[in-house]
Amino acid sequence: MSQFTTPVVLEMLDHYKWRLVEPFEYYTEHICDGLPVREVDGSMFVVQIISVPRSYVTDLASVPRALWTVFPPHGRYAKAAIVHDYLYSNAIGSKRWADKVFLEAMGVLDVPKWRKWVMYFAVRLFGRGNYGEKK
Repeated sequence: MSQFTTPVVLEMLDHYKWRLVEPFEYYTEHICDGLPVREVDGSMFVVQIISVPRSYVTDLASVPRALWTVFPPHGRYAKAAIVHDYLYSNAIGSKRWADKVFLEAMGVLDVPKWRKWVMYFAVRLFGRGNYGEKK
């Protein structure tokens, strides 16, 4: 039962950056060793908890400026992008796992399928984060 558990409260900074005013959580069904898990609905589901801390700075969706008319940084997928940015900037789990969480979270947010898959393949091909070499 993947879900966003809290609203996202952001403060706008300079140069298209945003800072979280409140901590923010996402529960994913993709389990990664080393992160806390929680049973949901009387142990029917086990989810991984991704906690993005207060004051985390993000650019929302990291899309090249030339593509903003089709893929603006602040689209319906913004909450998923925050989680993905956090995983990438801290090299949490593997790059493949972080990308799967991004895809899943966009589905939770009802991002249109074509957009969700284009964005997923873009991060699979071009995303690096702090994982070192591409995985």
